[in-house]
Amino acid sequence: MKTTLAGLALLLAAGPMGAQDYPVEPPKADQAPPPPIGLALPEDYLAPPVDLVTPLAILDRLVVPGTRMQLEWRPGGGISAAEIPSPVVVTRGALSGPVLCLVAGVHGDEINGVEIVRQLSHGIDPTRLSGTVIGVPIVNVHGYSRGTRYLPDRRDLNRYFPGSRSGSIASRIANAFFQDIVSHCDMLVDFHTGSFERSNLPQVRADLTRPDVLEFSRHFGNTVVLHSPGNKGMLRVAATAVGVPAVTFEAGAPARLEPEEIAQAVAAIERLMVQTGMREDPTAADDATAEIDPEVVARRPDPAPIFLDSRWVRANSGGLLISEVTLGQRVQSGQRLGRVIDPVANVERYILAPVPGRVIGMALNQAVLPGYAAFHLGTETSEQQAVQEAVTPQDGEGPEPDPESRPSELAEPSDREDYE
Repeated sequence: MKTTLAGLALLLAAGPMGAQDYPVEPPKADQAPPPPIGLALPEDYLAPPVDLVTPLAILDRLVVPGTRMQLEWRPGGGISAAEIPSPVVVTRGALSGPVLCLVAGVHGDEINGVEIVRQLSHGIDPTRLSGTVIGVPIVNVHGYSRGTRYLPDRRDLNRYFPGSRSGSIASRIANAFFQDIVSHCDMLVDFHTGSFERSNLPQVRADLTRPDVLEFSRHFGNTVVLHSPGNKGMLRVAATAVGVPAVTFEAGAPARLEPEEIAQAVAAIERLMVQTGMREDPTAADDATAEIDPEVVARRPDPAPIFLDSRWVRANSGGLLISEVTLGQRVQSGQRLGRVIDPVANVERYILAPVPGRVIGMALNQAVLPGYAAFHLGTETSEQQAVQEAVTPQDGEGPEPDPESRPSELAEPSDREDYE
């Protein structure tokens, strides 16, 4: 006890003690000592935040993430009560992303697009998809069931978008499709073929004066891109006007299935989904481990050329058209594209290329009249030049009107050419 009191006395003699609740100044937040090596922080165990994917409400149904559902669409008002419904295949990805709409069969006889959309819609794995794909392989069931491009009243559905509730049957169908389907889209591809016995090289038609459409058109891989502003009433024009970047994808000829053209279009859309982050590149894993072969790299396709300056070459006489070139072939100025044979006078007249270019569309062999648009030639240019010329046409004139883009108010197909 005495020893304890003596020690306390010595401490008091040493001077007053300052009150202190903590032995040293507490460390500041930015001066916290690092954790011991090998010790994980709590956030290391947390997965990175992921955007919540909710079910998609469409056509009075809910499509949950990571699933595919086939729905049915009919325009209201009893317009198509007696027709088969349009199938609508909705693939809702497990991960967040944009909504891509793939549409075909706006013209009932253009069946390449029907098969393209069918393959893509049912070939996507929803558990590995970032976003949503809405596939409508047959919009115009009236025309499809009858093997014609038109509606029963002979109207062209692709001249009435976005339509109205109180107009003609075409306008009402267009309005219903726009409200029920297009309103869900973030981007849209409308598939078509050549019309009236013409065939088109697989190509994207886009209004390159629109920045959002220009950006969209860059993602189709090694595919021809052609500047075409389109006309009022077209699905792609109406969709773009409401903020949905849209293009037309042309592939092949009407009233027939062409496996090569279908395969090219499917590959282009698969590349589109990779470029927009909707799916993984299936070749990425192989490329990551394989050695880079310079010869393989040299053989890879160049970026897609853009054809701005295009023109139709017409027959100057009537008779039997026989082509001497193929789709995609490059031709020189003055080269023979085909010949027209007058079977009565037994006279052959040649159709020559007025400019060098590439055959991006052509009439199938058939009987033709004078002035018939027989060959569509496209002239390659850079993207920058294509956009510049699209915005400011030379000599104050616009590009030659695209026969596929002209309004179709005439009743006789012979009065029209190759319409989109």
